[in-house]
Formats: sequence, structure tokens, C-alpha cells
Amino acid sequence: MTGQFAPPVPPAAPRTAPASAGGPPAPPAPELRRYKGAVREAAVPALTGAAARGSLADIPFANAAEAPGESVLGRRRADGTWADVSAGEFAAEVLGLAKGLIAAGLRPGDRLALMSRTTYEWTLLDFAAWAAGLITVPIYPTSSAFQARWILADSGAVACVVEDVEQARMISAERGRLPWLRQLWQLGTGTLGRLAAAGRHLPDAVVGERRAQLGPLSVATVMYTSGTTGAPKGCVLTHGNFLTEVDNAIALLHPVFREVSAEPAATLVFLPLSHVLGRMVAIGCLRARVRLGHAPEISADRLRADLAAFRPTFLVVTPYVLEKVYNTARATAETMGRAAAFDRGAAVARRYGAALEAQEAGGRGPGPALRLQHQLYERLVYRRIREALGGAVRHAICGGSPLARELGLFFAGAGVHVYEGYGLTETTAAIALNPPLRTRFGTVGHPMPGTAIRIADDGEVLLRGGQVFAGYWDSEAWAIRPAAGADGWLPTGDLGEFDADGYLTIIGRKKDIIVTSSGKNLAPGPLEDRLRAHPLVSQCLVVGDRRPYVAALVTLDPEGLRHWCHMTGRADTQPKRLAEDPELRAEVQRAVDEANLLVSRAESIRRFTVLPADFSEGTGHLTPSMKLRRARILRDYADEVDALYT
Repeated sequence: MTGQFAPPVPPAAPRTAPASAGGPPAPPAPELRRYKGAVREAAVPALTGAAARGSLADIPFANAAEAPGESVLGRRRADGTWADVSAGEFAAEVLGLAKGLIAAGLRPGDRLALMSRTTYEWTLLDFAAWAAGLITVPIYPTSSAFQARWILADSGAVACVVEDVEQARMISAERGRLPWLRQLWQLGTGTLGRLAAAGRHLPDAVVGERRAQLGPLSVATVMYTSGTTGAPKGCVLTHGNFLTEVDNAIALLHPVFREVSAEPAATLVFLPLSHVLGRMVAIGCLRARVRLGHAPEISADRLRADLAAFRPTFLVVTPYVLEKVYNTARATAETMGRAAAFDRGAAVARRYGAALEAQEAGGRGPGPALRLQHQLYERLVYRRIREALGGAVRHAICGGSPLARELGLFFAGAGVHVYEGYGLTETTAAIALNPPLRTRFGTVGHPMPGTAIRIADDGEVLLRGGQVFAGYWDSEAWAIRPAAGADGWLPTGDLGEFDADGYLTIIGRKKDIIVTSSGKNLAPGPLEDRLRAHPLVSQCLVVGDRRPYVAALVTLDPEGLRHWCHMTGRADTQPKRLAEDPELRAEVQRAVDEANLLVSRAESIRRFTVLPADFSEGTGHLTPSMKLRRARILRDYADEVDALYT
């Protein structure tokens, strides 16, 4: 590889083309391979050729050369309104900041760490760093001092940008253990302006020379996994990995990126840019010149205001976001005495979504009677759902965890078509996605164009394609450690299965499989996801390994609990005091009964306990990407688990 990891300088030392404007080709059907009648492998040919030269650093400059006046970004002002940023303006900012980073002494291959919420400055720094020949290292803004120090030390970062004074103080306190870290900059203090001013004397050609050194095999970023067990691992992603991912995604999702409504295509990203999915969205939007905005505050009121002001036409979300939109809408209807009407409208939407799904598969689609019912609830229910997402959204790409089929059908019936997908940090985000016009709700779709997916004999999902990362960073050997096998297939640790048409369903994690004392095997993920979809439930951990039956630890959702207390006339909304409330437990039991419909009697949840506090990243029970740290939870709640079996 070129432009790779150079050892950090000791402290004493000085220091392609955008997507076509034409319509995309029809999504190709996967090539399937069967064994004993079951689909065991699916592959989809690439829709675009692999990049032979160039890098992500070229994107702003290519946009400026081809469409300098086109709006490619929106930047939120202090008053909540949005200012357009043209391709030419963004490229000029990238160039100026890149010269500033070079003037600060950063060399090609140096690592620049970024610790911030989802902001315009994050994306600006990303592209400026690449233009300067650097490798960026994201750090979740909620990381602890230990987590941040681990990533800075393991990656050998020589500079770090933080968002606020608390983060600056935290990193400053760790400087004594970080001998390579020479620069610490804080946003919001005029830092970027001073950096750009410091590099103003450098000729533009200096940045051109740095860009020319980069190619598809050059390292773009080292992204650290959340680390549900053990220390996080640094995934080394190349410029070619990202270009393969975003170019094929743009070609596949043309209806999402262009002409999805009467308004120009636009999206507001509120997923963390320290997570690969949010990062891919930002890069893909700039590559396709789709207007991009950033939402750093994800409180319900602030996000609702940003969505209404920015008016995205599509979103990239997690199932949690869609669950909250649905549950909030139903709670509002219940408060207004219209819960029955909402439930009837939701049932119609699900039937309408199923009819649309059948139509995409060659069926008849919604009949006249169903269309009439659908029109009846358009103003009462569906328009309000879309307004909660800004009013102009017609498509959503969903990943991170499984989306309930019924919820996908509901949103499709409400006028927001959801494309569920599956991916890893190691695969530069999506490796599977439901293709436009051929959606199958409840699955994660077909392999992305240019990739192949195989199911091993033990059910593990194996992956291969241009999006698959170079390997894990080994700081001791100062080298990249390949993760794929000798045959080129990357083992994921996930269990999955194909249906007869090559649509993939993820069942759970191999390491999470529960084996009861009677020998019954169970993947806890589907049960947990179904239970978590209930408005009262925040998190759920299914237990039962080497136990006589399956049980669950349940935590309560604060908003759902407040609404339940309001509707039942309770003044006390504290989970600690309500955990044993008979009526509340009866409501949770109904949610458990609904989840148990997914499995056999032997696999069903027999008992549960409601915990007095929620799992959180702060307590160490969730990763920054909201995954359960199972071992930590089982250790901290060992007494509660034992009590479920007394």
C-alpha cells in the first residue's frame, strides 16, 4: 500500500468522477449457489468499475471544477436557519484548512484524531486531512478518558481535534501518557480560522502534491470498533474501500439520491460521524452532490426543528429512530383520545405496505377498497408521520440492528419506503441492502453490487468484496493484520440465512447463542429486538445459558414510562419505584407474549424482571453504538439473573 502508516515523529523531532447524471441500470438480480436445496451463496455484479486512481481527497475539487455553484452542503446558523454552501466554497475551505494542517507540521501518513458530534466542521476536517495526505481517526464524543487514550495511543495519532472544553481538558490530562501527540485543537475557539491563516503563505500546489501521492490503496481512516468484549480494534479502511462502497450505493439507490420528490435530493445526517454508517453517508452525499446537513443535537425537540427547517428528502436511520417516531405518534394519538383511530390507520398502512411489496414482486398491488381506506387515513395518520421526519422524506435507509417487518410495512404504507441493510465497520458500512423496487421487509436484502455473501456450514455469514477492509491495525508490529481467510472470505461472527431468492436475514451473533440446560439453542437477538420495539421498553437482555429456561432483564424507556403514567393517572414516574407495579408488569408481560410468538415454547421467555435503571454507555452496559455489553450486564446483575431461576 502507499501513503501508509509511518511511525510517529518523536516529540523532539520537527515535524474521480461523480456519479453519472443519467438513470441507473436496473438493479441486477443476485447469482445464487445452492447446497442441498438451500441458498448458501449470493453475489451481485458491480454497477461501477473499481477506482484505478484518485482518492476521497479529490471529491471536493472535482465537484468545484464541474459544478462550482451547486449547493452541496447546508450549514446551520445559530438561529436555526440553514445557509447553503456551494461546491466551490467547500473546496476553498478544504484547501485552506489542508494548507493549515501542512503548515502545522503534519506529514503524509500522520494520524489526525477527530472527537466531535456530527457537525459541518467534522466533514470539513475529514476532507482537509485527506487533502493533506493524513489518516483520520474518529473518537466517539462520549468516550471516556481511558477509551480516548487507548485510541490515541494505539493509532499513534500526532494531532487531535476536539469539540468542547470538557473534551480538551480530558485529553490534556492524558498528554503525559501520549508522547506522540503534539497538537491538540479545540473547535469553537477560532481554531480552524487560525489554522487556515497559518497556511495561507503556502502555494495551492503543496496540497496538489499531497493529493497526488494518494491512491485507492492508500489508508483513509482507522475506525475503532465499539468493543463489546475486550479493547476496541482499529479497522483500517482505504480510499478504495470507500469509493467502492459509495459509488455502488449511488448507482443502486438512484431513486433515493435523485428525484425522490418535487424537491432536490437532500439528507440530514444525525448518526455519529465516528460510526462508519454516518461517515459513509457524508462521503456518499458529497460524491453524488446531494445536499448534506449535520445535526449535532439529537434531542427530540432539536432534531424535529432541524428536520422541519432542512427538509431532507431521505434519511439514514437506525430502527430505534423509526420505533420512536411510531411510538411517539401513537402516544400523542392516545393522549388526544384517538388511539383506536391510529391503530386502525396503522393496520391499513401495514396492509398497504404489504400490497406494495407484493406489487414489486409482480403481484397486483393495493386494490380499490384498500386504496380508499388508505386515503381516509392519509391526513389523520400518515401525513403526521412524515411531518415528524421533516415533511419531505420519502425514503429511509435503515441499519445498525434488525427492523421489525411490521414497522417497515407501516412506514411504506405511510409513504416512507424503508430500505433495510446490513454491514460492519470492517465492510465500510453496507454489504447487503434491499434493492429499490424489490424490497422484502424483514430481511437485509441482497448483497451490495460488487460483493458476495456466503453462509458457512455452521451458519456464520462470510463476506467478500471491494468494500471489505484491509485488516486490523497492529500497533505492536506497526502493520496491518489481515482478517480475511486465505480464501478471501471475511468471517463476521454473525449468523444468517438466505431465502429462496437470495434475501439475507441476520439471526444473531455466534458468541451470543444461548444453550439451555436441556440443550436447546437460541439466538437472543430477534426476541430482544421485538421486545425493545414496545413503547415501554428501552433495552432487553435475554438470558438462559446453561439454565433450565429462557428469561429476560428489561429496562424502561423514560418517555414511554411518562406517557404510561399519564394515561394511568400515576404521579410517580420513577422506574425504581414502578418496577414492581402490577399493572406495569402486566403491560410488559403483554410485550413479552407478543415477542414469544416469534419462537417455539421451548425458546420463549418464561420469566422477566424489570430493572430499576436503564442500561447506558455511562454505566458501561452499552457501547457508543448502543450495543449491549452482555458480559458486563450479566456480571453487574448476577443476583437479578439468579433470582429469575429460584
